[in-house]
Amino acid sequence: MPHYRPPPATTGREVTLTDDLAGLRLDQALARCFPEYSRSQLRTWVDEGRITVDGLVAPAKRRVRGDECVVLEMATATARDAPDLPEDRPLDIVFEDDQLIVIDKPAGLVVHPGAGNRSGTLLNALLGYRPALAQLPRAGIVHRLDKETSGLMVVAATLEAQTDLVRQLQARTVSRIYHAVVTGRVERAGSVDAPVGRHPTQRTKMAVVQRGRPARTHYRPLSGGADWTLVECSLETGRTHQIRVHMQHIGHPLLGDPVYGGGRRPSPGVGAHAGALGRQALHAVALSLDHPASRERLTWRSALPADLRALLQALETTCR
Repeated sequence: MPHYRPPPATTGREVTLTDDLAGLRLDQALARCFPEYSRSQLRTWVDEGRITVDGLVAPAKRRVRGDECVVLEMATATARDAPDLPEDRPLDIVFEDDQLIVIDKPAGLVVHPGAGNRSGTLLNALLGYRPALAQLPRAGIVHRLDKETSGLMVVAATLEAQTDLVRQLQARTVSRIYHAVVTGRVERAGSVDAPVGRHPTQRTKMAVVQRGRPARTHYRPLSGGADWTLVECSLETGRTHQIRVHMQHIGHPLLGDPVYGGGRRPSPGVGAHAGALGRQALHAVALSLDHPASRERLTWRSALPADLRALLQALETTCR
């Protein structure tokens, strides 16, 4: 029996761990999945945060359960890239102490350097703001927002806090709430329980697929008009593009979404306002978690940014 089931090629090496690897340490399982690399090299990449498990950084000693999705960033693994450099860029910091930094990310900001985005990212700004973060995998980043999604993100300031936050994310005790403007009239609250994985033919996209990772999104309408709705979405899981994929799946794609906006065209008036927005109408409005040191439950909220407020005002005025 093979130790993994590789999907078609992506921008990195992606494998799904099978049940026969359950119980092994992560570094042991990786050695079987990637025999072309030494165990010490794989351990280094784990420590650097270049290998993720279900989208999250994980310690090498973590026991695997089987069926996790592991991604090895090939650009980092095979190229002699220059180290990530600190940059003096403004950050909207909502909260910080010696354990955590909570940031209100603007739309248009890439979170982590990658192909074509070696500078100008949130990671570069974090290194410039607090140089000690260079000692942590991914400069303390434990989760991401898409480039054109705005809102709240938490960053660890110590290795202990990073490990704790990763465990909270895995245990689903981190609460993340988003506001989105979608096409069509959403009449009542509901949930989408549909697995999300790589699109079978368009490898840069995600989709609801039978063999995808379990994913659940809860949503409820807040306001709306004849062909648009402001909805609140809360996540039980944190799959890539989850809200965007799930809302498209139920026939209500996000306004302004260039990737998942197909399938249902908005009315001309709504479409014109969405086109003027220039991004998907999605904002991470609330974040709750247990403080890694004190264990106090903390909650932060972020007001909608100016572009989404303007969108809603235009829709409420002209598209009732």
